[in-house]
Amino acid sequence: MEDSPAAGFAARRIAVFSDTHDGYPADLPQRLAGADELWHLGDVCEPAVLAEFEALGKPLVVVRGNNDDHPAWPLRRTLERGGRRFLLQHIAPRLAPPGAEFVLSGHTHVPSDVTTPDGVRWLNPGCIRYPRAGVHSFAWLTVTPAGVVGWELVVW
Repeated sequence: MEDSPAAGFAARRIAVFSDTHDGYPADLPQRLAGADELWHLGDVCEPAVLAEFEALGKPLVVVRGNNDDHPAWPLRRTLERGGRRFLLQHIAPRLAPPGAEFVLSGHTHVPSDVTTPDGVRWLNPGCIRYPRAGVHSFAWLTVTPAGVVGWELVVW
């Protein structure tokens, strides 16, 4: 697990996106430029697709999707921001692992935001390419130092 800095944690605005499948709209890097971090939930395909996002100079977290063949990308990441625990995995697990408060996944190409009876919030930003819900989308995840989490879907 990666912890947020113990001292000086500021509110974070995280761009969460998935399923770029070797391409994205030309304006997407600029739309994400205001992020403090970028989280890509898999199916990048060709790693060179990330070059413009890396050029933004923001931390970029990537998990491997079922269409990725890049062994440096893990299948899952657990991150902590503002004292909250986030699991990032391309294909959502059947059950949330112990301690995960938020499960972020892609793969379905359909945006979703569901909180289960056990209090785990399952978030999917949809997809950049090949939408199944009729919309392309990504999301803004915000986390305050007090651990308040916001989720805003951006569709086009």
